Amino acid sequence: MNIIIPMAGRGSRLRPHTLTTPKPLISFVGKSIVQRLVEDIVNVCDEKIDEIAFIIGDFGEEVEMNLLSIASNLGAKGKIVYQEQPLGTAHAILCARSTLKGNVVVAFADTLFKADFKLEKSNDGIIWVNKIDDPSAFGVVKVDKENVITEFVEKPQVFVSDLAIIGIYYFKSGENLEKELQYLIDNNIKDKGEFQLTNALENMKNKGMKFTTGEVDEWLDCGNKDATVFTCERVLDHNKSTNLIDSGAQISDSNIIQPCFIESGVIIKNSTVGPNVSVGKNTIIVNSKITSAIVQQNTEISNAILKNSMIGNHVLYNGPNIQQEVSVGDYCEIK
Repeated sequence: MNIIIPMAGRGSRLRPHTLTTPKPLISFVGKSIVQRLVEDIVNVCDEKIDEIAFIIGDFGEEVEMNLLSIASNLGAKGKIVYQEQPLGTAHAILCARSTLKGNVVVAFADTLFKADFKLEKSNDGIIWVNKIDDPSAFGVVKVDKENVITEFVEKPQVFVSDLAIIGIYYFKSGENLEKELQYLIDNNIKDKGEFQLTNALENMKNKGMKFTTGEVDEWLDCGNKDATVFTCERVLDHNKSTNLIDSGAQISDSNIIQPCFIESGVIIKNSTVGPNVSVGKNTIIVNSKITSAIVQQNTEISNAILKNSMIGNHVLYNGPNIQQEVSVGDYCEIK
């Protein structure tokens, strides 16, 4: 089994945090988004993963080493693949054509999921979906009575189905997928100006390949600040039975309201932290109240009342003593 993770997008909706860190590498509760996603996929697949290909832009050597380490820690070979132009989902996957061999899972690295099932590989493919109220911003599928997909539609402007594709796919034959993706490129077949995976899926279905849906228990988005903070809350809730406060944290004259994740080297004085707060290594929080927030590493926060907020790495934040919702990127100083 191979895994392909397209993650070359700029993450503009999560700025300013993605100005210095690619969105899939944004971390909370001790893991980056992409690490958590890959681990969840490996758990669902329940078999040895041979290769994990990460499709990226020019993210730098440190990011690449981080990604290769994620693969290595899961017993797989890591591969870095570059998408130099944003030409669509089909083009992105085809950039990793050497990994399109045998059983393949493709997962776009801006979403997380919770699911209680193992991969059933009897059909040609599985498309993970989730029911949503407004499917117009997503690719959707229609299914028959046997849960076999009858139609793929990219971002429908009129209602087609409420089963939104969440961005995770299984293919029995990576070679078949490669052929269909290449066909789109060779014939310049685009939808909304880009080469779309849904067009390749529709072609495969029309040739008799059978795709079914896999419904997840929970679909967690990391597209913007509010969604990412909410996803952090859900991850904390899923792990609430585990002690997530490192023994190396120094907490004095403070109230920690669970669930919270607090890493080593953190100093908290005369503050209330939680519920639903993730605090990265070596951060200092003094005279503050913080709820529902992600605070990264090596940051200092004082005299702040924060809710539904994200604070980056190496930030100095001396807040006004009134409740605020903020999104502060790395290396900022606010007094």
